[in-house]
Amino acid sequence: MRPIKNKAPLALAALSMIVLTACGKSNSQANKKQEFSWSTSAKILTIDMSKASDAVSFDQLRNTMEGLYRTGKNGKLMPALATSSTVSKDGKTYTFTLRKSKWSDGSPVTAKDFVYSWRRTVNSKAASEYAYLFDGIKNATAITAGKKPLSSLGVKAEGDYKLVVTLDRRIPYFKNLMAFALFFPQAEKAVKKYGSNYGTASKYMLYNGPYVQKGWMGSNLSWKMVKNKYYLNCLLDQTGNQECLQRQPRRLAVQVRQREITKSVREHKCKKSLEKPGSFLL
Repeated sequence: MRPIKNKAPLALAALSMIVLTACGKSNSQANKKQEFSWSTSAKILTIDMSKASDAVSFDQLRNTMEGLYRTGKNGKLMPALATSSTVSKDGKTYTFTLRKSKWSDGSPVTAKDFVYSWRRTVNSKAASEYAYLFDGIKNATAITAGKKPLSSLGVKAEGDYKLVVTLDRRIPYFKNLMAFALFFPQAEKAVKKYGSNYGTASKYMLYNGPYVQKGWMGSNLSWKMVKNKYYLNCLLDQTGNQECLQRQPRRLAVQVRQREITKSVREHKCKKSLEKPGSFLL
């Protein structure tokens, strides 16, 4: 497998993230309105994971979609849709058991959604810039080159909640790849319903992550993500008004309730700011 490119989805251009407080509201007031506001370094180009190639688009996908795993604190791999996994003795066959979950329209997310998504991305017609990350999954390279059919890709669904992946060779970091948005599921019915519009605006998408994107129409500079009512655990009710390009505010207002505790910290009491390339998840 080729090394991962040193570009947008894996390293944002330097973005200063300064976590400060909000407006001196009382805890009771803050608890009623759970919002997180931030700025981005550029506008969204797409929310179609098979076509995404920039950091902002991938950040949207990581917060509105969910795959087998997610990256947690300190880069630790955490289970998402995968409740368990097994690997064969030769290290080339992975079997994932999925928990029951739903798309934002209430329909079930199944192993077939992963199979469809992966085939769609490696399809030579998709011309995905990151299809090379599938190298090592059985026949992926040949499929991307147009030399083998999509049906030969080393991924299959055994029932609704079991996904089996076959590799050409051992990939020590394979499970870590599963936390990258490119390997998340896609709803085939949504792709077919919206056709060429799929992923070009908030309304042309089905989501299975903690948030549902709202208000992005394809080129505007502000949007929001609201709580997905079908998602099991969601910390915030809304991630409000992301604004990019036109203004980069020096202050990010944060009102987050976690475990029924809201912390308010005024700017002059802020003990730490984080300035480094990277991305963040809510």
